[in-house]
Amino acid sequence: MRARLLAAFAAVYLVWGSTYLAIRFAVETLPPLLMAGARFTTAGLILLLWARARGQSPTRADWRTGFVSGVLLLVGGNGGVAWAEQRVPSGITAVLVAIVPVLMVLLDWLRPGGRRPHALVVVGLALGLAGFGLLVGEGGAGNSSVNLTGALVLAFASLSWAAGSLYTKHAPRASSGLGGAATQMICGGLSLAVVGSLAGEIATFDPAHVSTRSLLGMLYLITFGSLVGFTAYVYLLNHTTAAKASTYAYVNPVVAVFLGWVIGHESVTLRTLAAAAIILSGVAIITIARDRDVSIESEARAAA
Repeated sequence: MRARLLAAFAAVYLVWGSTYLAIRFAVETLPPLLMAGARFTTAGLILLLWARARGQSPTRADWRTGFVSGVLLLVGGNGGVAWAEQRVPSGITAVLVAIVPVLMVLLDWLRPGGRRPHALVVVGLALGLAGFGLLVGEGGAGNSSVNLTGALVLAFASLSWAAGSLYTKHAPRASSGLGGAATQMICGGLSLAVVGSLAGEIATFDPAHVSTRSLLGMLYLITFGSLVGFTAYVYLLNHTTAAKASTYAYVNPVVAVFLGWVIGHESVTLRTLAAAAIILSGVAIITIARDRDVSIESEARAAA
């Protein structure tokens, strides 16, 4: 049991952290939106067959929820990341995307009936936004590899992912974990293919110029990023607390920056490391503060 738990944590930490570099390799010669569409559609179909083999066929409600969450998480979120990595190094991409928990707090506050964050959460919000501004502002000074257009797309992708996460949190629970993930990946993957086609990626795509590295990157994303990573994450959710399972948010940027530096030969500046530390500190403060609120609420309900 302990060995499986450690293996699941290692898979989520290392595999999801490595997907940023795999995306960068894949989009070198593959159109980003069509690549992401093929990735998620393929993985989703495999999960759908797996779910049906276990008697867990998705319901109509699962497909409705899967479509909305798939568009927000995979089209806006992952599609934006894939497109931006044509311009932004994979390590910096992971650091910028680490701002998602900060945006989730803001969106949860602004939604109708949302909860206003208390002082400690506001401190975390300020740190997260300051770190993001530090990293993007570096590009504006002309002394960094951060592309402003790519950074803005990543900000939109992070916002879309945060909105999709909140929607999934409040949407009706899927009839099964496998079925819910399958509907999300299939709907998101097909939507990515439509958006990529409308963006003209089919017209500019030349299969003869696709590199082996790009194909291997895409294969890695399908097998490890979508299937192995997801399976490990579901296992963690079922065998440990959500707070412990979500610690991947702190580790993935570190793994991505390290792999981008060692394997992808991406430059890592002191300012990048400082921005990463500030963003992750803000995320840690928000997570600790919200976990404390949940514990207090649980104790109050138990006492009542």
